[in-house]
Amino acid sequence: MTPDRLDRFARHIVLPEVGGAGQAKLVQSHVVLVGMGGIGSPALQYLAGAGIGRLTLIDDDLVEASNLQRQTIFGTEDIGKPKAEAAAVWLAAFDPALVGIAHVTRLTRENAAELIAGADVVLDGSDNFATRLAVSDACVAAGIPLTSAALGRFQGQVASFAGHREGHACYRCFVGDAFDAEDCDSCADTGVLGAMVGMVGAFGAMAAMRVLLEGVSTLGDPQWGQVHVLDGLKPALRTMRIAKDPECRACASAA
Repeated sequence: MTPDRLDRFARHIVLPEVGGAGQAKLVQSHVVLVGMGGIGSPALQYLAGAGIGRLTLIDDDLVEASNLQRQTIFGTEDIGKPKAEAAAVWLAAFDPALVGIAHVTRLTRENAAELIAGADVVLDGSDNFATRLAVSDACVAAGIPLTSAALGRFQGQVASFAGHREGHACYRCFVGDAFDAEDCDSCADTGVLGAMVGMVGAFGAMAAMRVLLEGVSTLGDPQWGQVHVLDGLKPALRTMRIAKDPECRACASAA
């Protein structure tokens, strides 16, 4: 890294848990972000701040005025623009040295493999189970780790999965097959607190960085299959471990 880049990431490098080797790994990494909304927005800010060298941004939605309460990379001038493209513009302004690739499309079972190709980790912040399961199945098939971050009112869930590895659960092991449909509640129906989404998005970014740093620095403990549940009202945090489903249609072959 050049002197100006070393200066930019100096506070990471002096952390023994990250160090120079860890920061170099982050700079060389490729993260795919699925969903540039409430979770993807703060996650992108902290991943970009960490110097992730290549970021693929996937979203088929447009910025709306109601998004601005929590989707902090957008401003009033972005209303009506595709979120993925507006996020790429934000990224270029924040750090021109990073590569941002925008895909204004909905991730589906048909295009998932192409969209996540080459990723070191996929961070999924999408808002429906059908997309989440399509992402998870594609990650298992491609041998790519998945970090999942989700929110429902004041409860957040963050976990990293390595279903492609022997003995490790995938996201489908966690939620099962009943959620492949797209009929789930949205924040428009139930409400959402902007600061709570920020907590979950930032937590998701940190979980993704743990995956990237596995075997490189001591922060690199992905905590595979451990779902961290955040209660924003108390506040409180609890963790539950997901066992691999030996009959999972996505990852059973990796058992």
